[in-house]
Amino acid sequence: MPAALPLVLAGPTLRHCDQDNFTLWFVSSKAMNELTLTLGEHTLVLEPEQCHQVQLGTHAWQYLVQVNQDALLQADAVIGYELQDSQHGALFSNIEQLHYPERTRPEFIIKPKVENILHGSCRNPHHHSGDALVAADTRLSQDLSIEARPSLLMMSGDQVYVDDIAGPMIFAIGEVIKLLGLPQETFTDASLAGSEAISYHPAALYQRHKNLLPNTQYPATGAFRRWYINHPIFTSSMAENHIVTLGEIIALYLLTWSPELWDQVEIPKDVAGLSAANKTRWENQWVHLLEFKTGLTQVRRLMAHLPTYMIFDDHDVTDDWNLTAKWEEAAYGHAFSKRIIGNALIGYALFQGLGNAPKKFQAEITPLIDSYFSQPDDEKQNQLIDELLRFEHWHYTLNTSPKLVVLDTRTNRWRSESDLAKPSGLMDWEALMEFQQELVGQENVIIVSAAPMFGVKLIETVQRTATMFGGSLLVDAENWMAHPGTANTLLSIFQHRKTPEQFVILSGDVHYSFAYDVRIRFRRGGPKIYQITCSGIKNQFPEKLLPIFDKLNGWLYGHFSPLNFFTKRKRMFIRGRRPNGERSKRLMNQSGIGLVHLAENGAPTKIAVLHSDMSETHFDPPRKK
Repeated sequence: MPAALPLVLAGPTLRHCDQDNFTLWFVSSKAMNELTLTLGEHTLVLEPEQCHQVQLGTHAWQYLVQVNQDALLQADAVIGYELQDSQHGALFSNIEQLHYPERTRPEFIIKPKVENILHGSCRNPHHHSGDALVAADTRLSQDLSIEARPSLLMMSGDQVYVDDIAGPMIFAIGEVIKLLGLPQETFTDASLAGSEAISYHPAALYQRHKNLLPNTQYPATGAFRRWYINHPIFTSSMAENHIVTLGEIIALYLLTWSPELWDQVEIPKDVAGLSAANKTRWENQWVHLLEFKTGLTQVRRLMAHLPTYMIFDDHDVTDDWNLTAKWEEAAYGHAFSKRIIGNALIGYALFQGLGNAPKKFQAEITPLIDSYFSQPDDEKQNQLIDELLRFEHWHYTLNTSPKLVVLDTRTNRWRSESDLAKPSGLMDWEALMEFQQELVGQENVIIVSAAPMFGVKLIETVQRTATMFGGSLLVDAENWMAHPGTANTLLSIFQHRKTPEQFVILSGDVHYSFAYDVRIRFRRGGPKIYQITCSGIKNQFPEKLLPIFDKLNGWLYGHFSPLNFFTKRKRMFIRGRRPNGERSKRLMNQSGIGLVHLAENGAPTKIAVLHSDMSETHFDPPRKK
């Protein structure tokens, strides 16, 4: 291990924190001995069950500190925290720029009443747009008062892009695997015997979709038949450097969330052995990754001061993950593709899922994680993957006011009964009934759904048309209205007399932002529904295409249009909010992080997007009729 390798490699990141729970995640380069936690004025020597340790590699240990105790933390008060190790001393106080000016340690505030929330999705390190999490940290640093602080940061999908990795990033991943001694593995039904045979030399990059990723074994019917036959199971159009191994997954997360390892890796700007086109791509991606790297100190600081919650979308695992039953048959029926998907799911569990609701994983998942990482082998890895693929508790709720319900829209799909190649529903009937039970008795609620429940109707129509011709995978045809069973059940939940009178829905996924006010036609009173979509944190929709969709959608499916009565949402009256009051615009295409302020009754008083240049886009309420 190099002498310069820092003690803390990633984190600290606050995870599930409320009055009864304190959850903290970090990764260190050395094993900890006896950890002592300081919370405000109180000190606690951690028991082994309060500090879950996983040795990720020879020089990497992940720790999830989870203290559960009634009335553990005071609400609406500033609480500083620190971890002391009996051998290494204080872990966080000496990390450069981890705490804000005039503070001596990181701190947080428990705000059980949600009045101010940050939310967003889709953070791609090599995208040319700025990182909105940096802007969020800058905003927080300007006003650290209790009133101004957000209650939490909600990341609603695509926190990492497993299927779209820049060439310089995968080169850095290869260096980190060697630096930390991350696990190696063997493959079945693959072109390589194992991970040690993978080359990270620049000349070997941008070729995984040809030389490493498995291909489908099934033909398809329809107009897009040629596109399906022998098309890679991993259907991302950017899959040239799709992540494959568990070691790569671990390295990707560490490089995505923390600055330390970037200082240990030197990525060349000029490389030999690439085609002219790929050489240009390398150079452009190299520049964007350096820009991304410079903001990571602030990103780490933000996540050390705000309780942070996450849920997966497809790119956290792979593009089009579980989009159709036919896709599932191909992906899980091939040993190597199942391993690739499973490795991404292990990474999600370690770096995202466990911190959301640690107790949900204790019985089924945590013991298998401990068993595998204590002595890695193929049998244990496959067993862990099988259990993760069967796991049904990725969703969770937060005991806040309003209650916050985070949905798993990826693993409990409602498969098409008429054609296995048609899009599956985002949640099956059983999952939707469980969701409805979470709503009963609530006056108002915040729902987190990766895909918007009420999306842009024109784009959904394009997706439906492509599906009719057999191209559901080609146009990413997954939305809440794509499957009749899911659509009708969801709309029935909103219309049910016992469900809340007010819904705030936070979504991402689509790479643009918008806000809708939704009501039920022909009914006086509630419920009031607010669809708030912010995407992406560091990603955008194709700049020239979105304005066309925006205008056509306004002409064809504006709130006055009779075409709405021919859609599944015909009982819903939907009005789009204008970004910054622009008359003929409803969609906003600029990377940013969502800002939502709520009134005493849970209704949004401010819906905005904070951009990386510190400007804001406001979605003001529609004009009254």
